[in-house]
Amino acid sequence: MTSSEKLSIEKSVPGRRGIWFAKASRPAADWLPHHVLRRVPPRLPEMAESEVVRHYTRLSQLNYCLDTHFYPLGSCTMKHNPRANEEVAALEGFAAAHPCAPETAVQGTLEVLFRLERLLCELTGLAAFTLQPAAGAHGEFTGILVAAAFHRARGDRKRKEILVADSSHGTNPASAALGGFAVRTVASRADGRLDLDALRMALGPQTAMVMLTVPNTLGLFERQIREIAEATHAVGALLYMDGANFNALMGLAKPADFGVDILHLNLHKSFSTPHGGGGPGSGPVGVQARLAKFLPVPRVVEKNGRFKLQTRCPGSIGRMRSFAGNVGVILKAYAYLRGHDALRLRSVAENAILNANYVRARLKDLYPAAVDEPCLHECVLRTEPEKMNGLKTLDVAKRLLDHGFHAPTIYFPLIVHEALMIEPTETETRETLEAFVSALRAIHAEALSDPEKVKTAPHDLPVRRLDELTAARNPNVAWG
Repeated sequence: MTSSEKLSIEKSVPGRRGIWFAKASRPAADWLPHHVLRRVPPRLPEMAESEVVRHYTRLSQLNYCLDTHFYPLGSCTMKHNPRANEEVAALEGFAAAHPCAPETAVQGTLEVLFRLERLLCELTGLAAFTLQPAAGAHGEFTGILVAAAFHRARGDRKRKEILVADSSHGTNPASAALGGFAVRTVASRADGRLDLDALRMALGPQTAMVMLTVPNTLGLFERQIREIAEATHAVGALLYMDGANFNALMGLAKPADFGVDILHLNLHKSFSTPHGGGGPGSGPVGVQARLAKFLPVPRVVEKNGRFKLQTRCPGSIGRMRSFAGNVGVILKAYAYLRGHDALRLRSVAENAILNANYVRARLKDLYPAAVDEPCLHECVLRTEPEKMNGLKTLDVAKRLLDHGFHAPTIYFPLIVHEALMIEPTETETRETLEAFVSALRAIHAEALSDPEKVKTAPHDLPVRRLDELTAARNPNVAWG
C-alpha cells in the first residue's frame, strides 16, 4: 500500500460501529469454560459500514485481476470467463441444492454431472471420468492411486517407480512421491521433447507409470507420443498425461488415440471457469475402460432416464473428496462446453495456438524462443542478461507491471535458463497482444539505455520491489 493508505486498524475510532449485535441473555462466563475466555477484548477496527465498504473497495482496485488486466501466465490459462456461465451456475435449482438432498430432488444436478462426464469422454476418447478431484494436483494424485490399484489387482506389487520428464510440472513428481512411489527423472532432448532412448533405458518391470505433460511445458507436442506409449505398455506400465492445459488439443486430438491410459484435465483452465485464490477448481480424471472400476465413488449412473449416485463399486479407490465434487465449477464448465459445438471448440484450440505463435514471432528477435519452432498454446522465450546489461527475467517481469501487464510465468520450465513462459489464450485480441509485445520491446530498449530503471521496477504500483531474500529468510507475518 501507499504510505498515505492507512490500515483499517489505523482508521479506527473508538465507539464507531457499523453493526450492532443483540445483547446476550447470559454472560459468556456462564456457559463457556474459563480458560477459553479472553482477558482483554480483541483489538478490532471500529469503523462505520460506509468506511469499511470504501476501504476494501479501494484496496480491491489495486489488484491485478483477469477482469482488469491481460494475464499471460504460462501453464495457467488465465482466459476470459463468460458471464453467461456464472448465470447458469447461479440458477436457483442448482444453487439451492443441498449436497445431502435425496437423489429425487437433485435430478437436474446429477444429469449435468453425468452429461459433463460424457462430453469429456468424447473430447478425450477415454471411457470414463471422475469429477471429484478439486484441482490438477489432486487429479494427479487420484490417477496415481488408480494406477496403484490397477497393478495391485493384477498381483503385480513390484512396480514401485514412476518416471517423469525433466520438463514436467513440479506437482507431477510430488504427487507420485505422495502416492508412495519412487520418482525417476527422464531427460529431454535439445528440442525440448522427451528423450525416447533415455526413456527406454529407464523402463522396466519396476515401472508403474510414465507421467507426461502434453503439450509439454515448452508448449510443444511430443512428436513421438505413440512410440512413448508403445514402449511404456511393452513393459506393463501405464501412460499418464497431464492434460491441465487442454486448450491446444480440444477438437484437434484425442489423447486416447495416441495411447494415454489416465489423464487429468483442469476445468478452471481449459473450460473457462474462474480461478479464485488458488481455487475453486476442478481436475477431472479420465481413464481407459480397463481402469474404470478403480475410479473414486460416488459416480453418477443413468437408468431409465433417472440419475443416481453409485456409491458401491468393487475395486474403487474410494472417495477423494466430499460429496460429488466442486459442483459450482462443474456447472460453469458444462455451460461453456454446451455453448460450443465441435467446430467452435476446434477454433478455441486453433486461436490459442495462433495467439501464442504471434507473440513468439513478434518477440523472438529480442527474446529468443527456447526452441526455435512453432509452438502450441504457449511460448517459452528467454531473456539474455549478457545482451541486456545484466538484467534478468525477474527484472523484465517487474517492469511489465509498470506497463499495466501482469508478468508471465518466469523461471519455468526449469530446463530453460531465464525463462519467460507466455500463454496469451484464445480470448485476447490482436490489439491487446500487440500492446503486450510493445511493452516487452520497450523494456528491452530500456535495459540498454536506462538499466537501473528496469532493475528497480516497479515504480508506479502501491507496493515497490521487495527484498525477496530478506523476506524469505526473516518473514514478518504480523502487523504491529
